[in-house]
Amino acid sequence: MNVGIVDDARFLDHNRGAGHIEGPERLETVRAMIAAGLPLEWSRIEPRPATDGELRAIHSPAYIELLSRTAGRPYVQLDADTSATALSYATARLAAGATIAAADAVLDGTVTSAFALVRPPGHHAERDRAMGFCLFNNIAVAAEHLIRERGLGRALIVDWDLHHGNGTQHAFYDRKDVLFFSTHAYPFYPGSGYWNETGTGAGQGYTVNVPLAPGKGDLEYVWIFRNVLVPIARAFRPEFVLVSAGFDIAADDPLGVMRVSPAGFGALAAEVLGLARELARGKVLFVLEGGYDPSRLAEGIRRTLIQAAGVEPVPPVSERVGTDFLEEIRPVHAVYGTFWPV
Repeated sequence: MNVGIVDDARFLDHNRGAGHIEGPERLETVRAMIAAGLPLEWSRIEPRPATDGELRAIHSPAYIELLSRTAGRPYVQLDADTSATALSYATARLAAGATIAAADAVLDGTVTSAFALVRPPGHHAERDRAMGFCLFNNIAVAAEHLIRERGLGRALIVDWDLHHGNGTQHAFYDRKDVLFFSTHAYPFYPGSGYWNETGTGAGQGYTVNVPLAPGKGDLEYVWIFRNVLVPIARAFRPEFVLVSAGFDIAADDPLGVMRVSPAGFGALAAEVLGLARELARGKVLFVLEGGYDPSRLAEGIRRTLIQAAGVEPVPPVSERVGTDFLEEIRPVHAVYGTFWPV
């Protein structure tokens, strides 16, 4: 299987200075890992900037204009956690457009699956404001492109980042053509993503949140994917699967509270890939979000790419979870069992 990768040095241009945890070093380490050689066939997907129309499908014109005015300025604080420097606006446009380009390459069959190695990340970005290191919501922009411009009827977004993807949730909260599924630490930044956030209007039930107390690892995450995500996805029957792939659920991530291993990332990727092959003709796109230990980030991405290429067996993960976890997860069945066969 031919895997597509968006890899471009321009994603390093968004730089808030030495020591910022979401710095270019994250991708520098990943690019070095790829340059050292991957045990798989892959093709480079050429990135391009998102157009104004593509951005306006998710973000307000006033917000896009606000970000455009940061271009060329040494430093602009956008919120408590998020800032822009001289090249941040151009880099963010490129990240959003690159994610669209990767989605198109998968949909057109140029590659069997793809990983958009883009930054800044996107899933916290709201319609009219930056948040949590995110400027444009890359995955939401790509999903909307698939629906609006490419004519798909149903897309599934799976967000396994440590933090809840509030911006992605809000982009599709009243719609049933995009199902948003999120596992995340709770209570934790940004404070959203509780059980009772299920969507509104036509979108009721099409937002699925699985908030988790700290300390979850491979067993718990794989159990959730197999026993909650899989039955919901089978009932929804997506035509395309997108993943907000945040590697800050890795053990010992400097912002993290979870303990997923490198093999665990391979197992999660395998679950998503299996779903895509069963339901969506194998069409899946991974989009980089968090992950703040560069070496663990690179290894998690390597394991994901290996599974996408099908060159190694799926890492075995037991489903023998503890009773405390099953009790914690009980509200999933109480809330979402009214919408889906979980």
